[in-house]
Amino acid sequence: MATSSYVYGVERSVLGQPWRWRADMSAGAAIAQAHGLPEAVGLVLAGRGAEVESVGRLIKPTLRDWLPDPSIFQDMDRAAERLADAVRRQEPIVIFGDYDVDGATSTALLIRLLRAAGGVASFYIPDRIAEGYGPNVAAMTALAQAGAKVVVTVDCGTQSFEPLAAAKAAGLDVLVVDHHKAGWALPEAFAIVNPNRLDDDAGSEFGHLAAVGVAFLLAVAVNRVLRVSGWYGNGRQEPDLLSMLDLVALGTVADVMALTGLNRVFVAQGLRVMARRGNLGLSTLCDVSKMDRAPICSDLGFQLGPRINAGGRVGRSDLGTRLLISEQPGEARQLAEELDRLNAERKALEALTLDQALLAAPEADPVVVASGEGWHPGVIGIVAGRLKEKYGRPAVVIGVDGTVGKGSGRSVPGVDLGAAVLAAKESGLLAAGGGHAMAAGLTIDAARVADFRAFLCERLAEDVAASMDGRALKLDAALAPGGVTPELGEQLDQAGPYGTGWPQPKVAVGPVSVVKCDIVGQDHVRVILSGKDGARIKAMAFRHGNSELGLALAGAGRRPLYVAGRIVIDHWTGSPRAELHLDDAAWADGL
Repeated sequence: MATSSYVYGVERSVLGQPWRWRADMSAGAAIAQAHGLPEAVGLVLAGRGAEVESVGRLIKPTLRDWLPDPSIFQDMDRAAERLADAVRRQEPIVIFGDYDVDGATSTALLIRLLRAAGGVASFYIPDRIAEGYGPNVAAMTALAQAGAKVVVTVDCGTQSFEPLAAAKAAGLDVLVVDHHKAGWALPEAFAIVNPNRLDDDAGSEFGHLAAVGVAFLLAVAVNRVLRVSGWYGNGRQEPDLLSMLDLVALGTVADVMALTGLNRVFVAQGLRVMARRGNLGLSTLCDVSKMDRAPICSDLGFQLGPRINAGGRVGRSDLGTRLLISEQPGEARQLAEELDRLNAERKALEALTLDQALLAAPEADPVVVASGEGWHPGVIGIVAGRLKEKYGRPAVVIGVDGTVGKGSGRSVPGVDLGAAVLAAKESGLLAAGGGHAMAAGLTIDAARVADFRAFLCERLAEDVAASMDGRALKLDAALAPGGVTPELGEQLDQAGPYGTGWPQPKVAVGPVSVVKCDIVGQDHVRVILSGKDGARIKAMAFRHGNSELGLALAGAGRRPLYVAGRIVIDHWTGSPRAELHLDDAAWADGL
């Protein structure tokens, strides 16, 4: 079937979008036949750009196939030599991390590496409210006065011109390990390892890495330098870098990085490491989160990641890092429970801010920019993500405190928000700002919010329009209701892990009728669907209680529908059961 045809003939669903095939059926069949895979898996792989000859590397990704030589990155060897030298000389090293999950996992990974290698390493996480994002002059000066010789900034530093100049003047060797957008001008640092440096031609292939992925490559390079120099031996063992891939997986997924290329290996292998529960802090957090099975990719983004983040958002910024490096069961339990409590507090703040942002958001703009006095800076990024989901456009949420606004933005595929924010900073509209394609942060004079909104709308209007014009619900298979089974769900899992850039498979099912419909939790729709084949399916439409989808399900009666969403296996009932998490529906009687 050609990719241009409509699934079930749906040209306009209840949410106003066409349903199209993600893959060409013949391509999916060729992959399935060549590799002995179920047809559904072949279709999923074809729909994500796989070709027959590349499937082996994609479906069972290994570091041997995907890991580059770290030396290809600008400044990598310089950074590795300096860190290795600091380990050998027992010079104090401080890891200066961001307060989000990517920063916490990057910090924890390098602390674990350096301490296991015999180095003297500590960490510093700035307070989100008091210090803001990234290095600051006061912190760098204090670290130098306390005796630090080397500071490694992780998930920050690429735009920290003044703080890094102050650090150099204070005698610190600063190594920047980052992944955020860079301009041609770079701050003064001993080394800047960032695949998104404009002058890093070889490393640019890996611009999709999270900071923790870059930190892992630095760990490989440092370990190699120490090994070659004869540091290991005589009772001193090499650190087990593979055991740290659980941290890499968590940071990569939580920072919404594309699960393509090297990131697929990091997450696939990291999930296997996490299942062995070797990291005490992560294992304890799984227990506190009531996760009694091996984590899957979505758990990292929706269960573990938000809890690690909660410390930096509404509590103490160092809690996540402390948990991830903890070696004491009592301490780990206390930290995990505190993060769980703070995550509940974060949810309440998020709900309040979202209600206010929805009232303040100009819906018609190509970029949704909402600002408000007193909005907590720890939740504005999450709220921006909610607005992006609701309107299908990039969203920026700015919390104003007096004359200063702190903002966070989330984007949609095809619209580079980080580059736009960096351009706004370079034009003088922002006091500070940067990010990557899908997310950005900024500091702005409150009086200039309207100018910033106009700048973003003008700069990104064409990209947003192209993104929206090309938007359709992409589907991988069409099934009778009886085809929604745990067995199919398990087959589809073979083509994972799924996430940004490698989306979850979605199927169309029908025709069905609604047997039962009710609202559960916070605006979630729960339905029981019945097909002509006699099968019944439980389905959920999250946060759709007041949307066109929710209203259609509630008012359908016996009117037949096609529904679309992803198959999820429910393990809570003892034996696995398949249910649908819905994205859309279309009336079947009018097609």
